[in-house]
Amino acid sequence: MNAKPTLLLIDGHSLMFRAFYALSPDSFRTPDGQHTNAIHGFISMLLNILAAEKPTHLAVAFDLSRESFRTAEYPEYKGTRGETPPEFIGQTELLREALEAMNILTITRENYEADDIIASLADQAADAGFTVSVVSGDRDTFQLIRDETTILYPVKGVLNLARMTDEAVYEKYGVHAKQYPDLAALVGETSDNLPGVPGVGPKTAAKWLQQYGTLQGVLDAQADISGKVGESLREHAHLAVRNRKLNHLIRDLEFEFKFDQLEIIGVDDAKVRATFAKLHFKTLTERVLRLKGSGKAQSSAPETQETVTEQPEVFEELAIPEAESLSTKELGKLLAGKNLFAISFEILETGIATVGLATETKRYQWAPSSADELAKAMTDWLASESPKAIHDSKNTTRKLLSHGLNLNGVAFDTLLMSYLLNPIRKGYALDDIALEYLGITIQREDSDALIKESSSDVSLDAWITAVLAPKLYSKIQSENQTRALEEIELPTSHTLAEMESVGIQIDRASLEILSESLAQEIQKLESEAFAIIGKEINLSSPKQLQTILFDDLGMTGTKSVKTGFSTNAAALNELYEQTEHPFLAKLLEHRESTKLRQIVEVVIKSIDSDGRIHTNYVQTGTSTGRLSSDSPNLQNIPIKSERGREIRDAFIVGDGYETLLTADYSQIEMRIMAHLSEDEGLIEAFKTGEDLHRFVGARIFGVEPTEVTPAMRSKVKAMSYGLVYGLSEYGLAKQLRISNQEAKQLMADYFARFGGVRRYLAQVVDEAKLNGYTVTTFGRRRPFEDLKSSIFQVREAARRAALNAPIQGTAADIMKLAMTRIDRKIKDSGLKSRILLQVHDELVFEVAKGELEDLQKIAVHEMENVVELSVPLEVHLGVGKSWDSAGH
Repeated sequence: MNAKPTLLLIDGHSLMFRAFYALSPDSFRTPDGQHTNAIHGFISMLLNILAAEKPTHLAVAFDLSRESFRTAEYPEYKGTRGETPPEFIGQTELLREALEAMNILTITRENYEADDIIASLADQAADAGFTVSVVSGDRDTFQLIRDETTILYPVKGVLNLARMTDEAVYEKYGVHAKQYPDLAALVGETSDNLPGVPGVGPKTAAKWLQQYGTLQGVLDAQADISGKVGESLREHAHLAVRNRKLNHLIRDLEFEFKFDQLEIIGVDDAKVRATFAKLHFKTLTERVLRLKGSGKAQSSAPETQETVTEQPEVFEELAIPEAESLSTKELGKLLAGKNLFAISFEILETGIATVGLATETKRYQWAPSSADELAKAMTDWLASESPKAIHDSKNTTRKLLSHGLNLNGVAFDTLLMSYLLNPIRKGYALDDIALEYLGITIQREDSDALIKESSSDVSLDAWITAVLAPKLYSKIQSENQTRALEEIELPTSHTLAEMESVGIQIDRASLEILSESLAQEIQKLESEAFAIIGKEINLSSPKQLQTILFDDLGMTGTKSVKTGFSTNAAALNELYEQTEHPFLAKLLEHRESTKLRQIVEVVIKSIDSDGRIHTNYVQTGTSTGRLSSDSPNLQNIPIKSERGREIRDAFIVGDGYETLLTADYSQIEMRIMAHLSEDEGLIEAFKTGEDLHRFVGARIFGVEPTEVTPAMRSKVKAMSYGLVYGLSEYGLAKQLRISNQEAKQLMADYFARFGGVRRYLAQVVDEAKLNGYTVTTFGRRRPFEDLKSSIFQVREAARRAALNAPIQGTAADIMKLAMTRIDRKIKDSGLKSRILLQVHDELVFEVAKGELEDLQKIAVHEMENVVELSVPLEVHLGVGKSWDSAGH
């Protein structure tokens, strides 16, 4: 008896966008500039799905446009989705061409979405005796689930597919698959711009549906539902009705083709070779040609097409070894060998559950029976300099520290290496890196009953790391970035882990008082604003503000957006400069106070049980190498405002320590500008120790330094820093509120006297155009392919960023080097003081009793001598019981 045929249906755009964001656009493009990352990623993932699912039939559905019967019904449907990234444009058509060469049918339907095509095909195929699997990231497809139909729903990672059956949906959401659209209707769907019933979350909606069966049953019983959620349901029931109408998938579309036309029969060799040569894919071509079936044609492509320079990456066929479980004794023997191992951990709140170890050909896992067994088996090896490879050593080190273990000897960090190789990609998940550099898609096991957000198979993580490490390191070497990796990023990751683990003490009481004060201030400003316009509105609503400002008050908008004139901060500030209207004054004050209160609330919520906050530093968060932070974001705290000082005043010295010390680089970016540009005038200014902006002002305005007025100095300062960030004449005029002509003359005078700066800035852009990247003093690269863009705005934005990247990147490298050297010196000197924070160009230390003088000497010496420039580095110190009082 023949097995039932199986049909695989794929939501094309859903998988394409997942591929697009997993692979860097700049790593996949043809010589004429067409990006191909979404195509490459889609086909690679498709091949892995075919290998895993082994379907007999296949079709891919695409949206024809953003317009459908749903947008006709509700124009705001999916209205919050951003513009299509410019790098994505053109890839859909090329993918469909590639799929055609693979003899895979692609389907679109005017006025309908891909989900409607899939819904109709799924039901019709199931009725015709097929087993159906649907790959889609849209939960609306859960309504298609039945005995014959399963949804393969992408979760964490590039292609970690959860097998969603009715049982799995119920386990995850508390409702059966057929009830899921009713739950979504009540809760709303942010990605589709479908607001739900206010106050009704997934748990409440699930409880109602368990009780009343369907949305209609809930609505019929709404009079019996008590409390605020009942009131909200009665008031907003129409939203749920509308949502349910829109999330219903059409299941009766008719198709001209028959199901046997969807059978997987192999590829058209000639077409595949020609099409994939045009896309400059090489390894992917060979993988596609190995698809089962004879295909319609076996002829070779013309020789001219075979010799085209194709995607340079050549991937080996990789077989993932089976995991071997180790006993504690076997683990000890393994670790005694001093070999390089890649390592990964499953770390729970209660302790370390599993340890994964791997080489390129073997992988092992060990489960300690207790914390004591773990400590005895691994403490010495982890703390030793035995070489280790790991993905994300900072976060692993921090977690290990929380369990009393230290991690040393990290020779390779695949997260940091992939970041250095491509600092502008979106995310550095291990599975995504494996797809880009190894050509493999990792499919992790998922329970049929529950979506898992992570896998416990740590030995697999270790093996991927082991295979990736030498490949990435070879690329690091070829790009001359070994110094950036070994001297800067790897030591920085360890220092940051310790800083995060230590945290900084917070005065919660003072922040709560400040929060209450700001709340009262916000309320007062609201009342004053309402009194001016004679009505109450939502001051955070762009639509209501547009009505007040441009209709009621008759102001002229400054910048048009889709919904009218912009009401963002820049537009409102410009409007206020033009009108000085009292309502705008109150509105701007209200926004500032609201923003500050949000910052205060985030800091309060971040206070841990030990009374300290343990911010998370992100090493891979910026393209230039600067650190960023979250939970809370310390760089959000205003430096100069009085309220900002009040927030910083709540960051205090902890018990058992004497004081806080701050060490701040003075004008580091301008000093780097002087060094890189070799401008004699700037170098002289820093070497003489004069005030930089007064010195430069004297040269530009032709007066003595003592005759440079505050206004002159402000103009020079704005321009000097503006040049570092690619400021244009127009931008300078706007910032200084002077005419374009005056700004042009000011810049001309500057460049006439500091010609080295002009030459350097031009050289940076020219070299970036030629090489495709900028480079810092320490070898860190930042790619700039957009300098060749045919779109002026894109090209100009890239030019401005390229001007700044070597300067800001070098400043970031200097700070990281100084920070790690100070940390090492503190430990070598036996001091108990410690680094707590790194924000902008400043370090904050917690000083142990009697160690202030020694720490000050260490900080100044290491920071000022970390690198030899043609101008001196200068450090300012401050001491105080709080971050603010230690400022300078």
